[in-house]
Amino acid sequence: MADDGGLSKFQKRMAAIPLAARAAVQPALAASAYEIADIIESLAPEDDGDLKNSVAVTLAGQSTPAYSQPGGSQVVPENAAAITVGNTDVRYPHLVEHGTSKAAAQPFFWPGFRFGRKRALDRIKRAVGKAIREAK
Repeated sequence: MADDGGLSKFQKRMAAIPLAARAAVQPALAASAYEIADIIESLAPEDDGDLKNSVAVTLAGQSTPAYSQPGGSQVVPENAAAITVGNTDVRYPHLVEHGTSKAAAQPFFWPGFRFGRKRALDRIKRAVGKAIREAK
């Protein structure tokens, strides 16, 4: 057998990278989603606590709660996590977030998301980078 100069070893490593990255990103996605959900809960107005208690994290392959904002009930795709607010009892998060003609807006969802986004992205990038470096 002829020496390929390490080409086969390189091709094997390149083929392993996507699998390793997918596996490594799941814990980072989950940790980031729960961290952002905690921020959103802390920013949510506290009338009865129903709105705070309706913040939910849904991981890949699971279905989001019915009547959740944004988007209602959906199946979360692979390599993703969804943070939603609302359920069958709490159908008004969008009204609180954006306000109505009779009530001022009390933003909590998008400010919480934006506050935690950079840290979440950094965590995910570190996990993928580590998986790529360690792929064999």
